[in-house]
Amino acid sequence: MPPRGTAYGRGGQRPPRKGSSGIKPRWGRIALVGGVVLSLIATAVGIGVWSYANGLNDDMSRVDAFAALVGDRPVDEVDGDLNVLVVGSDSRDPDNPTGGGNARTDTIMMMHIPSDHSKAYVVSIPRDLYVSIPTDAQGNGGADAKINAAFAWGGVPLLISTVENYTNVRIDHFVEIDFAGLKDVVDALGGVDMKVEETIESIHKPFRTFEKGMNHFSGAEALDYVRQRYQFADGDFARMRNQQKLIKAIMNQATSAGVMTDPSKLNAFLQTVIKAVTVDENFNLLDVAIQFRNLRSEDLVFLTSPNTGTGETETGESVVVSDDAKASEMYTKMRLDSLAEWVTANPDAVK
Repeated sequence: MPPRGTAYGRGGQRPPRKGSSGIKPRWGRIALVGGVVLSLIATAVGIGVWSYANGLNDDMSRVDAFAALVGDRPVDEVDGDLNVLVVGSDSRDPDNPTGGGNARTDTIMMMHIPSDHSKAYVVSIPRDLYVSIPTDAQGNGGADAKINAAFAWGGVPLLISTVENYTNVRIDHFVEIDFAGLKDVVDALGGVDMKVEETIESIHKPFRTFEKGMNHFSGAEALDYVRQRYQFADGDFARMRNQQKLIKAIMNQATSAGVMTDPSKLNAFLQTVIKAVTVDENFNLLDVAIQFRNLRSEDLVFLTSPNTGTGETETGESVVVSDDAKASEMYTKMRLDSLAEWVTANPDAVK
């Protein structure tokens, strides 16, 4: 990976001690194709599909994610691929007693859709990954820390700068998901099916027991399950896996015949999704929908940002240590739209 300032970012400082454990996508062309498709559908079935899609897009909450970015950004080197930074906040997490405006960004994912739109690669970035956080226009950051500190210090722009600095991959869009809002999304789908790795008891009221094997979860049950981490030997890594499973389960149910052929269920699902997310100001629902139009759950490839497990900083802080060599290789392939090659060469990385 070409050096960019303090990419992989611990600057000149000694790394943590390891523990035991360019060219823009053709959005105009995509939108034109999408408009033709939706117009044909609207004509065929006699409903205002175009107006409905635009209405959903207009109702989405927005954040100015990119205007405040400072310094050089990675260059788009491939025409037509898409990189979306997805952040999960949990404003009603029982482990966060302050709640409200102190929502945490405990989930950070990069979604890469290659230019051929054949797959969607979802890379989970551990919230405790130890990286260099650059300095923003207000003077925030400028230190080595866990990656989710970037959001606390400088909001969305500093988090994007930090991820771009670490990966050297340009972020095209930003999506923040309120995990509490996912409860309503799951309920609008009539629940989802998820496989539980091992029988555990929730540490949160009402202290549900999650039985090993396939389970059908309501929204409250699914949200409770993906919040668990202390009962697993690998802690947060297990939670990341379960969050990935929930995304796949939602996609499975959302594309099922029971939802796609039922206008009321489909509308309820879309409306709850809109309420659960916040996007950047240039995000266009139709453009992204066109990117996803042929994708199904089996086309999702889940990965975790390469790391060597947990370690400690010189001050004794527990962190996740980046595997710089492997991460550089993977993110370079992502930047060059060749991530499929890396996955083929590293099949054990697929979750």
